[in-house]
Amino acid sequence: MVNGLNNFAFIDGNNLNLSTINRGWRVDYRKFRTYLKDKYAVKTAFYFIGFIEGNLVLYSLLEKYGYRLIYKEVSRDADDNIKGNVDAELVLQAMIEFMNYDKAIIVTSDGDFACLVKYLMGQNKLLRVLAPARANCSRLLRKTAGVKIDFLDELKDKLHYNNKEKPLKDVL
Repeated sequence: MVNGLNNFAFIDGNNLNLSTINRGWRVDYRKFRTYLKDKYAVKTAFYFIGFIEGNLVLYSLLEKYGYRLIYKEVSRDADDNIKGNVDAELVLQAMIEFMNYDKAIIVTSDGDFACLVKYLMGQNKLLRVLAPARANCSRLLRKTAGVKIDFLDELKDKLHYNNKEKPLKDVL
């Protein structure tokens, strides 16, 4: 880790989880937190997630690995699908914390965050955008981030959950 830097990560948890699962792999959240710390000097990693009572073990594990969880109350749509869009919470937290970090890492592939990325770039506060998968990354987000975007699917070998290493409950 680079000494003296105080970088924060703002992670769209549902986007990270679903994007990688849809591409055929699962993130090992312990490895990912270590990667953020070692590669980008991330001292604080905010993980934005919809709160579901049945996921308390998951939330405990994420906190154990060093994530600071920001919950969004979920609702259900007409088809009983769970909705817990964290976009506003992520943008708000990035602004609340603005003076507390040197640079921000935004983890998402959602184009709704292009305005945040553009603002952070203009303030020289964006270090990287880490999109979970190149294939489903918004064109607007890619265009806005330009050379400051990386794709986690290119790090699959390093960050994937390997069920032979440890039980799933240890890496959710």
